[in-house]
Amino acid sequence: MFTGIITDVGEVIAIKKTGDTRFDIACKDDPDSIDIGASICCAGACMTVIEKGKSNCNWFAVEVSAESLSKTTLGGWKTGSKINLERSLKAGDEMGGHVVSGHADGVGTIVSIEGEGDSQRFVFEVPTELARFIAPKGSVTLNGTSLTVNEVDGNRFGVNIIRHTQEVTTWGDAYVGEPINVEIDMLARYVARLAEFRD
Repeated sequence: MFTGIITDVGEVIAIKKTGDTRFDIACKDDPDSIDIGASICCAGACMTVIEKGKSNCNWFAVEVSAESLSKTTLGGWKTGSKINLERSLKAGDEMGGHVVSGHADGVGTIVSIEGEGDSQRFVFEVPTELARFIAPKGSVTLNGTSLTVNEVDGNRFGVNIIRHTQEVTTWGDAYVGEPINVEIDMLARYVARLAEFRD
């Protein structure tokens, strides 16, 4: 489990395609603090660490299946791609965002970005099947970041991203048309499921 509070911005430093696709990712964490088999949320997708090292930089490696590549933005990663990282939640850690599983539900798109004070107002478009789970003042996870929804209009919704978040995540380099990983709020999923049984 994760909270959607980004702790590092990693960089893809190597890609190797065999049966699955291996990504080596540079990070600030000492590899000695990362267990083999540990879960790290990479741009909103929970990945398992298969190797780690300290050559020219601290790094860890993950393997991604063809299914995950096709259902997320990971298939578009290139050497040099920057990605939001979050280590898994430990008992007693502060819950700064909301409960995030790291299982992306689909891919959305940035429709617009406009300045609003010191913040940036983003509008996103998501597949219709995900839009019904997104509500004003609710939570949504975008590229691994826990964000609060401002308004919803059909399958589009708006979010304000403050300057601090832009500076410590990949959101400062976001652009219109960029695909983003979307994870809907777990509570919204269960509420919708219960509503189905009442109908």
